[in-house]
Formats: sequence, structure tokens, C-alpha cells
Amino acid sequence: MENKVSKEIFNPVQDNIKKLAELFPAVVKDGQVDFEALKQELGQVEEVGKEKYELTWPGKTLAKQLALTDVVGKTLKYVPEESKNPDTTENLYIEGDNLEVLKLLRNSYYGKIKMIYIDPPYNTGNDFIYKDDFKKLKEESDKEEGELDENGERLIKNQRSSARFHSNWLNMMYPRLKVAKDLLSDDGVIFISIDDNEVANLRKICDEIFGEENFIATIIWEKKYGIQNDAKWFSTSHDYIIAVAKNKEVFRPTLLPRTDKQNARYKNPDNDPRGPWISDNLSVGRVTEKDIYEIITPSGRKVLPPPGNSWRVSKEKFEELVKDNRIWFGEDGNNVPRIKRFLSEVKNGITPKTIWEYSEVGHTDSAAKELRALLKGSIFDYPKPVDLVKRCIHIGTKHDSIVLDFFSGSATTAHAVMELNAEDGGKRKFIMVQLPERVDEESEAYKAGFKTIADIGKERIRRAGEKIKEEFKDKEWIDDLDIGFKVFKVGKTNIRWNDDALKGEQITLSESALSVKDALDFNPGFTDIDVVYEIMLRHRDFPLTSKIEKLTNIGNRTYMFADSVVVCLEETITSDIVDKIASLEPKPIKIIFRDSAFDDDISLKLNILHRLDTQIKLFNQGKDQTYRVEFI
Repeated sequence: MENKVSKEIFNPVQDNIKKLAELFPAVVKDGQVDFEALKQELGQVEEVGKEKYELTWPGKTLAKQLALTDVVGKTLKYVPEESKNPDTTENLYIEGDNLEVLKLLRNSYYGKIKMIYIDPPYNTGNDFIYKDDFKKLKEESDKEEGELDENGERLIKNQRSSARFHSNWLNMMYPRLKVAKDLLSDDGVIFISIDDNEVANLRKICDEIFGEENFIATIIWEKKYGIQNDAKWFSTSHDYIIAVAKNKEVFRPTLLPRTDKQNARYKNPDNDPRGPWISDNLSVGRVTEKDIYEIITPSGRKVLPPPGNSWRVSKEKFEELVKDNRIWFGEDGNNVPRIKRFLSEVKNGITPKTIWEYSEVGHTDSAAKELRALLKGSIFDYPKPVDLVKRCIHIGTKHDSIVLDFFSGSATTAHAVMELNAEDGGKRKFIMVQLPERVDEESEAYKAGFKTIADIGKERIRRAGEKIKEEFKDKEWIDDLDIGFKVFKVGKTNIRWNDDALKGEQITLSESALSVKDALDFNPGFTDIDVVYEIMLRHRDFPLTSKIEKLTNIGNRTYMFADSVVVCLEETITSDIVDKIASLEPKPIKIIFRDSAFDDDISLKLNILHRLDTQIKLFNQGKDQTYRVEFI
């Protein structure tokens, strides 16, 4: 049977069925799940009744379905003229609806993202949220009032007066988090900024999507340094960051670097040769009879642990610590004994705590100020401080991790990735995703030449990268710092995908500049490179930054990506082309041809494929090579 490049790019349902089949092979038959057999496999598991503990809202069923549906007729189109250092960078900036983008990236980055940071709309009543295009069931939706944009815009304003105020926000967030989970690595983590409006609902949907056992922390960020005296009830000084792991059992946070302030707590009053230390309580709040014993201080005072406590160590261990000068009785030798903790012996960092003060990670005013200085004006409202996001990245990544932000706004996350790499020599990569939302024509941003939020984000990355290189020019690794990014935009598919209805259409005027075969195979406005990227998106584990090489020795329209997949877009396949493909080094694992290149001649196709196989064996000196041939 002939192999076709799949039109489908996003099919999590089939992935789930495959996982189920691996666990219980007997329950999957001909690609369908036998639920009765599954019940038997699960044994005496009590079924959930009609009444159960869960968060539900109008539209939830549709939101779940939306998370499982394919993205049809869309792809990512490369924009080299807006990219920076595209030949060397491993960073991406993608414009488009973030749900579509997440689905388009699912194959290429499945399980590859170490850390996600997002700062979604807080649902304050003045936010704009994504308006996803799917039908709502009658029993779940009444006629919506005031939500539909007469211009067909994807964004709507979510008014507090709306009967579905929280539902609209949940319907926007649920499918995006559901798809994003697939992109996270097993040791990955997601950080989500939020405020009081939706923090409770966000926690609940994260528990449902990721599992409540994978919740890590609710971080409190002190976002203001002053008091708002005109507040009606309380002056709100904080926002939250919800941290959730893909799998808490394998996620380990990176320790935070020790600060001078923290190190200053360590002193050396007895001139211990091991250096500065602090004293710690020797007693603990549990009673272990063998660890309750009398200690005599150097001054002769007799000491017992406080009532309800015991000593932290046994009597024998205590005597060893005294001999090693690790017990401190105070300068006069009369105090309750304490154990010495040396700075030289503590961990190489600090375990992150759940309260982040503005003095450590910045506040809203400092964030606005740093962005104003970079972009020369008040271009973007309410950015997050670079230090805040940088702390999340430090905790959640390794030196070579990929960081994703699919509500990237002014691209603070990209700025933070580059700055952290400059500080520690890391090779972290970023993927920014932003809807090209138009800015108000009366705004400073528009007057400064920015037409969309995406324009702001891209320019911020350009300027921040150059600024960081200058600020860290003394670092030995600074010349290798990646401050580039490749720009992609969501667009219409380039490929007609063997649609018979389309194949029978007349060539329109807009297509008249194309050859007959190109007009039959591809949509107007396509480029060969965009076709290659569209095919790449359908392959697991090939990032969009993979090298694409034009194989000019074979033909003018033959490419190879990641030294693995050959995409031959030549309109005619000759023996010479086949022989050269067969001789390629490194050997491709897949070769893709155009169906139209064989002119519907089945015998020609069979002869070409036979020759390809023969030539590959010849160049391999008779050894078999595993490869696959597909057609578009």
C-alpha cells in the first residue's frame, strides 16, 4: 500500500489509545476501545457515581473536545525577513492563535519543553480573552449577548456583567493547558502568573489536567512596594504564580544562588578554621526517650531538652560533635548547646521559598521602567519584571533546556532566557507565541511604529539581546550567546493534501503563474521552504530550528532536514535524481516525493522505487538500510 504524508498533524486521541493498548493490549481491537474489557482489566474498581467532586462550567465538554481536535488547513510559515540570525539561532518567535500553534508544535516538541511560563489574561473584567471558534451545544449555551465582534475578531472583552464571566475564561484556558501538557518533558514544570480573580479556578483545572499530586506551590509575588490608600477594602500588594510539575516525582527544582545578605548571617566568633558558621537548635519537637539526656555545659550548668522535645542526636553523637568543636555553648560557655552549621558545608544554593519579595525579583513599577528604557516609551502595559521570570527559569530549567511562553506579550520571557544565559553560560532556548493583536491607534506604541503586540515583542528581543551582549561583554562565553530568533506565522496550508475536489478545480488567475503541477499540488503563495517546514511539523522530535539543506547537486527543489528526511519537490523524477538520493551521506531515514512527479504512471513509480532500493543497497555494499518512502 502506498504511503502518504499524513494530512493530520494533531491526533492525541490515537496517542491515548496507543498508550492504553500498551497497558492493556486486550482492550484495544482494530483501533477501538472495548470499554467492557477495560472494566474487567481494572478489576473491582468502584465507578464514580452521578454526584462527584469536580469543577464544572458551561462549555467544559466542548473545551475538552477542542483540546482533542486537529488543527485543519493551517501551518507555520517562515518569515526570514523578520528573523534575526536565522542560520544559527535555536530560538523561535511564532505569531498566531496560541491554541493552533500548540497543536502545530505538538509533534516537533512532544515531551521536549522543560519549562513553560505564561502570564495569561487575569480576567479582571477589562481583559480580552481568546474567542475560540467551535459550536456550543444548545443545552450548554444560551444566546450570548455582546460577545461577538462584528469584525470577526478572535478576541472578546470578558465583562464582569457577563453571565459566563468565569466560564469564558475557563473555556479559553482549559484546552491550551491540556495541549501544553503534552509538550512538557517528564521532568518539566509550568509556572502560571495569576491574581485573585481566577487563582482558585486555575488551581482546580491544573489539578484536573496535571493531577493534584503534581501541584508544587502557590508562590506569592510582592508586586507593589507601596500602599494603595484609596483602596476600598485592602491594598492588594501581591499576585500569584502557580507552579505545577508534569511529574512531581522526577521534577527537581534548581536551587537558587546564595545572596550576600544570606551569607552575611554566617559569623566566626570562635575563629574556627573551617570558617563562618551559624548555630542551629540542638533540640527537636519530637520525643525519643534515648535522646533525652543531661548535658553539662563548660560552665558546669546542667541542661535538658525543653519539655516535649528531645535532643537532635544521640549522646554518643553529641560527644563526637563536642570533640570536633561543632557544638556552641555561647561565648561564656553557659548557654543551651547549639549545633554549628558551616557556610562551607551548606548546599550550593537555597531551596526556593513561596514568598518572593520585590527586593529580590522586582515589582510592577520596576518592570515598566526597564521596558520603557529599552523601547524608549510607555509601549506596553503591565509587563512582568525580568528578574521575576528569570527566577522561574532558573528554578525550572537546566543549562540547555527549552522554555516556552504561549502568552508572550512583550517577550519578557525571551529577555529573561537570554539574560540568564549571559550570566551562567547556559544554552537555553526560547519559543515565544503571541497573537498579532492590534494595538490602539491612540497609544504610544502605535505612534512609535508598532502595529501589533507581536511587533513589540520582536523588537524587545532584538534590543534586549544587543543590550545584554554589551552588559556582559566580559563573560568568556558572550560571543556564543544566542540572541537571534526565527519568526514563523500561522497561515493557510501550502499543500492541497490529495483532495480530489481540489484536484479537479480549474487553475485560477492567482495561480496562473504556477506550473500546472504546482497549481495542482500546492496553494497560492506557497514556497518550497514552507512546504518543507509543513512536512517537518508532521514528524516527531524534529524542532523547527533543524537544519534545512538545499541539495543542489540533486536538483533545484530537493531538500534535506535534520540530516534525516529528504523532501524532493522536483516536478519530474529521473534515474539520475534517484541515484544521487541513494548515495546521500548521512543516509536519510525517509524520502518524500510528489505524487504528481510520476504523472499517474504506476509502472514508472514502481520502477523508480525499485531502482531507489537497488541503488541504496549498492551504495551500502549489499547491507539493508531501513528507510521509508512517502508521497504528497
